[in-house]
Amino acid sequence: MDRRRFLTGAAVAVGAAAFGVGATPPPARADGPWSLAFRSWVPEIFAPLPDPPQHSEALVIGSGFGGAVSALRLAQAGIQTTVLERGSRWPNDPWREIFTGDDLPDGRGFWHRTSFTGVTKVTKYFESFGGVLDCTSYPNLDVWRGAAVGGGSIVFTGAMVIPPRQLFDHVFGGVVDYGELTSRYYPLAKQMLRLSTMPPDIYGSAPFSHSRIWDEQVRKAGYQPVATDSIFKWDTIRGELAGTTRPSATAARSNLGNSNGAKFDLNQNYLPWAEATGKAGIYPGHQVDAIGWDGKRFTIDISKLSPPGDVVARRTLTADKLFLGAGSVGTTELLVRAQATGALPQLNEHIGKGWGTNGDVALARGESALAGTGQGVPCASRIYDDRGLPTTLESWYVPGIPVDVGAIASLGLVLDPTRGEFRFDPASGRAGLVWPENGNAAAYQVASELNHKIAERGGSLVEYNAIGYNANASFTAHPLGGAVLGRATDGYGRVHGYRGLYVMDGAAIPGSTATANPSLTITALAERNIAAIIRSGG
Repeated sequence: MDRRRFLTGAAVAVGAAAFGVGATPPPARADGPWSLAFRSWVPEIFAPLPDPPQHSEALVIGSGFGGAVSALRLAQAGIQTTVLERGSRWPNDPWREIFTGDDLPDGRGFWHRTSFTGVTKVTKYFESFGGVLDCTSYPNLDVWRGAAVGGGSIVFTGAMVIPPRQLFDHVFGGVVDYGELTSRYYPLAKQMLRLSTMPPDIYGSAPFSHSRIWDEQVRKAGYQPVATDSIFKWDTIRGELAGTTRPSATAARSNLGNSNGAKFDLNQNYLPWAEATGKAGIYPGHQVDAIGWDGKRFTIDISKLSPPGDVVARRTLTADKLFLGAGSVGTTELLVRAQATGALPQLNEHIGKGWGTNGDVALARGESALAGTGQGVPCASRIYDDRGLPTTLESWYVPGIPVDVGAIASLGLVLDPTRGEFRFDPASGRAGLVWPENGNAAAYQVASELNHKIAERGGSLVEYNAIGYNANASFTAHPLGGAVLGRATDGYGRVHGYRGLYVMDGAAIPGSTATANPSLTITALAERNIAAIIRSGG
């Protein structure tokens, strides 16, 4: 055991050295050598971008789960719809490296920043570029979100979970009928996204040895793992195992995209289906800077961006109906700024409030054998514990370390009541998050105690906290809230104060999806809400 602790600590140190911790980041240059390399590797994102129409009957900001659902259903209803997305529209290819990896990332991975410190607390440096993951650093918290056509579906780990009824009702307080979601809209979302659990042949393969060890440990600790629905395409993963496509989901690739399309992301369902109606247009490279109301129509100030980040043009568009799907952070920032500057003065006092992290906690414990842990990404299983704050632990992979450190990773999702809010800063002209210092401490404590119990009872060979390797960081990959259903909006996302303005994404959720990953609930709620909006005519 002492030898194992030494080797594990040494591996982490070697990994940190390989990433250049403490090195000086390269300068951010739009015409730098890396930008030229990206142009040769992924020329599609450098193609000239079309301009959106000056006026739209319906305009959707953002192309993540909420925005994509809205776009499809509006288009199917015959409503001419414009979708604006600040990020690029990235292709897929079975052999090209379209996206970068967590281990040695480059600018394709991150939205206009030059360094990133993830859950491993290992800092990596790269050139600034319009990559797919936006890590926004606020005081006391880093918030991860998508920056690409497809939004969070490009950069998440694919787990899609229906929360338990009692916790859902506790969080939503009766504003949303759980029975309505489970009888109609969760099944619809699962069908549209082709969800399924991991097949036995993939579960038994070498890259998923960590999944089997994870299950073995939790069983020894008295838990029965439950299979988790996933958005991953199992035939593509079988192709990776057979060598007929470049390894991606079996080689720790997910947080920064899957080049071979191993995830059934929104570019493979809702978004192209919306375009196929002939009623929806998707416009990448268009960042929305501000929204307002001119007395007759909604106004949308936009910047057209090149992939390296140059502003190509600025315009003001108009729309009869405006659907906000820019994610919890993007949607909330726009609303808070519009309220503070007087662009939308009739917004109510709940704008910016009710924001939470979904109780995200990253954890690690040692393996119970020395055979290696594999780097398969899809989550095979999860457990639930309610002896403290209700907590789900999900089987995870270790992002960002290219060497085997013998770590069995978990993602914790805790029913944490901690909430922050977005406020406008007149000096900078921006909205920012106010999050309490050590705001995730309660969630971390209950999840780490559960993880420690599993490590003790499950035969873990090393306790990572004992050697100073604490995987947790102050982060969330599941930002929620800021324009909450039943407070800032009615029960279907209609924003109080403005007819024709709607919140369709994670901003509408009150800080938590009740110990479950948010993406399935966001999709189901968007399906429910857009159906009601179209049915009622607004």
